[in-house]
Amino acid sequence: MANISYKDAGVDIDAGNNFVEAIKADVKSTFDANVIGGIGSFAGAYALPTGYKEPVLLSATDGVGTKLKLAIESNKFDTVGIDLVAMCVNDLICNFGTPMFFLDYYATGRLVPENAKDVVAGIAEGCRRAECSLVGGETAEMPGMYSDDDFDLAGFAVGIAEKSEMDTVSNVKEGQVILALPSSGVHSNGYSLVRKLFFDKLGMSLDSEFNGKPLIETLLEPTRIYVKEFKANRDKIVALAHITGGGIVENLPRVLPDGLRAQISKESIKVLPVFKFMADYVDEEEMFRTFNMGVGMVLVVNGEDVEAICANTDAYVIGAMIKGEKGVDLI
Repeated sequence: MANISYKDAGVDIDAGNNFVEAIKADVKSTFDANVIGGIGSFAGAYALPTGYKEPVLLSATDGVGTKLKLAIESNKFDTVGIDLVAMCVNDLICNFGTPMFFLDYYATGRLVPENAKDVVAGIAEGCRRAECSLVGGETAEMPGMYSDDDFDLAGFAVGIAEKSEMDTVSNVKEGQVILALPSSGVHSNGYSLVRKLFFDKLGMSLDSEFNGKPLIETLLEPTRIYVKEFKANRDKIVALAHITGGGIVENLPRVLPDGLRAQISKESIKVLPVFKFMADYVDEEEMFRTFNMGVGMVLVVNGEDVEAICANTDAYVIGAMIKGEKGVDLI
């Protein structure tokens, strides 16, 4: 009986090594002065920034969900890495954490180096937008666990915060103003419903025209990263809520104290065309519980800071804090 190799079992070690070499330049482009060493060690090393009185490390992890299916079906892999970074770092800033470094996990049935390189290039671009360093990652080739064309992504972000700044909930008060930072699109939540509606119910294709361009371009628009807006306005921000799965109605209460409600004007929300289209087929309540509806990040601010924040960002007013049972009113 002839001997068999790992490659015969579906795992190509040489392809994996070549892939690591191919991504080194992209990864290195994200490094800042705190990165110690380079890619290829057993662990990524990052020096703690100075200047903090009581530094607290924060961590966040997430994936991209079934949006990956659309990337696979369209053979377009250069944007989902941005989504991966965004879903993690946008959570960190909600606890007043400044992102420091990022790691990724890429699992597939068969490593296609050119596709994986595009994914990592997207991750590197996301890290540059988030001003954090990509210090490591893992690529796992697992035939039998995934089909040849399938892959999955997970991301891990670590940030740092001043302990005294983290308790944002206690700073939220009646009369404060609620601002919206627009989303770039569907972001990375609700894609099981998106795919069910557009492709199963309506019979549309990836190339179907939507809003003047192929539908797939709208659906793969990467998640917006809000780190720079946070850094530029952190001294004026009382609290932040990342609007992901659950929408405004389930995410905004996470930053509210007992006895306060967020009163949101639906008419004030700049709803994106993709959500207006979907709303013809999905109940309004379901839309607001599933999607961001055009609002990717919510800021709670004091009234005297509204003008300054809106002047240097694209934020706009959508509501205010009122007394009442903790929750959200959409009026």
